[in-house]
Amino acid sequence: MRFPATMPDSIQQEARQILDTLAFTNFEQCHPLSREFLGIPATAGLYAFRHSSEGLLYIGKAKNLRDRLRGGHKAFLWGWLDRYDPKDVRIAFVTLNQWQKPGLLYELETLILQASNPPYNVKIPREL
Repeated sequence: MRFPATMPDSIQQEARQILDTLAFTNFEQCHPLSREFLGIPATAGLYAFRHSSEGLLYIGKAKNLRDRLRGGHKAFLWGWLDRYDPKDVRIAFVTLNQWQKPGLLYELETLILQASNPPYNVKIPREL
């Protein structure tokens, strides 16, 4: 996975560390799907829906991780449409410190998406 050279090295390094955490944390240590997501903090961060064997499905950012997941998510619907067993889908996340600049969340997400290209981060093509 390559990152564009247009971003400062420090942001690229942070994006690489976050992507490594999202993609390579042991699946069993990732948060299982639930209604309340109580084990996920109500802070800013990046998150990933992961499948036990297919890897990254979706990567996103949120100012409040728990509220973002509680409010519903297209990845739930797409996983259901793809007939994934909910036991095979979990959520990995990385929280960001509050002192970091507000635009950093967007920059990090952009770099991580460009480097990983998860299938659920693309629009569903319309059928004609």
